[in-house]
Amino acid sequence: MTPDPDRRRIVQLSLLTAFAGAIPAGIASAEAHNGTATADDPARAFDFFLGSWQVRYRRLKERLLDNHDWEEFDGVCKVQPMFGGLANMDESSVHRPGLPYQGMGLRSYDPARKIWADWWLDTRNPHKLDPPMLGGFADGVGTFFGKNTVRDQPVKVRGVWSKITATSLQWEQAFSPDDGKTWETNWVSRYKRVA
Repeated sequence: MTPDPDRRRIVQLSLLTAFAGAIPAGIASAEAHNGTATADDPARAFDFFLGSWQVRYRRLKERLLDNHDWEEFDGVCKVQPMFGGLANMDESSVHRPGLPYQGMGLRSYDPARKIWADWWLDTRNPHKLDPPMLGGFADGVGTFFGKNTVRDQPVKVRGVWSKITATSLQWEQAFSPDDGKTWETNWVSRYKRVA
């Protein structure tokens, strides 16, 4: 029997929705975002992200078309732990002019492989769970890689977590149409902690 990709996506969405509904508000501890995570404990690598954030987004208007026009807009993000800290989920409100939407990020750590996975789902296409990016942290920077498509062409995707302090951080996304030889940054999120 051939697996049905639509059924699989519905099951994935159902699981994410169940996770979101099961998380009590305010679980994030002050310890988690006061720098207690260390490089010696990769399972706690995302503790810096727990809490509430104001976000300034910067988005390249067209991807992989030699475009240099950016748009900027604001949003908010709340991140809560799951699975005793081995995973976390964020809910974001993105106030993009003319196309506001809500999104959900899910990150989960695999202790056996010592690797994190990072997924994204949003209301613009609520049945499409993006393929995960896989990676981890070294020297205070998290680097993740995955695959996706742009205009029906396969691309490599890179996500980078950087400039991490107790009160701010940056995430940026880049695409590569040539298997990682060149990269085009197309999205930058700058976070400022509010709680």
